[in-house]
Amino acid sequence: MDYDIKKGWYKNIEGDALKDLMQEVFGNVKQDGDVLVSSYGVMSRIEVKVLAKDKMIITTENSKTADMTDESILDSKRKLNLFAEKATGFNAKARMKRAQQKAKKGE
Repeated sequence: MDYDIKKGWYKNIEGDALKDLMQEVFGNVKQDGDVLVSSYGVMSRIEVKVLAKDKMIITTENSKTADMTDESILDSKRKLNLFAEKATGFNAKARMKRAQQKAKKGE
């Protein structure tokens, strides 16, 4: 899913800062070309790619073998939301509102 990055926020994630943020939030990260890859909880793969100073893509893949308890699913979702907020500068409510506005415009 693509996410907008708050105006002026890119300076907080450029260079190795985004990789360091993924390491801090998820506990692991590796670089695969221009894509950062991590995993956490029920998410076996989390891919992050910055497209421009105002846009990034975060893609997740759920594990087929992980223990899918309600608690582990909620914990994984919370970590992903925490990362998205720190990476984009927008909280979950603001990201949802922006996504709804784009959908109305047909983007």
